[in-house]
Amino acid sequence: MGVITYDSEITSSIPPAKMFKAAVLDADNLIPKVLPEAIKSVEVLEGDGGPGTIKLITFGEGSHYKTVKHKVEVVDKENFVYCYSIIEGDPLGTTFEKISYETKITASPEGGSVCKSTSKYFTIGEVDITEEKIKAGKEKASAMFKAIEAYLVANPDAY
Repeated sequence: MGVITYDSEITSSIPPAKMFKAAVLDADNLIPKVLPEAIKSVEVLEGDGGPGTIKLITFGEGSHYKTVKHKVEVVDKENFVYCYSIIEGDPLGTTFEKISYETKITASPEGGSVCKSTSKYFTIGEVDITEEKIKAGKEKASAMFKAIEAYLVANPDAY
């Protein structure tokens, strides 16, 4: 098994606490509302939202995947850190054992926030992921983050 790691960074005009609350703590409700073509629904199968929680994510019509199960590993509300792993579902296929994500939202000097993400792909055997697939994944994550940001700008009293 190998591990392939990628980092990304997205900036926002939204302060860290507000972005974390919307993009992480209320993501199960907000993302299907702001991006229904990407995420149709999120169902908690087990747990209370904290570490150990298992969620079933059903993708929208715009996705070529149907579902994934993800396991929450860390929810640090003070430091705005969220970690989870995809443990089952279409994106894993026969290529990956799991895919883990760590997201940390920090304050930017301009008063907004910086979202830093690390993705770790745990491969089954030797796998070479193309730059094109990495770029596509980063673009989808960025689009989701920017959709949440646009919602928060349009709804300043939310969260």
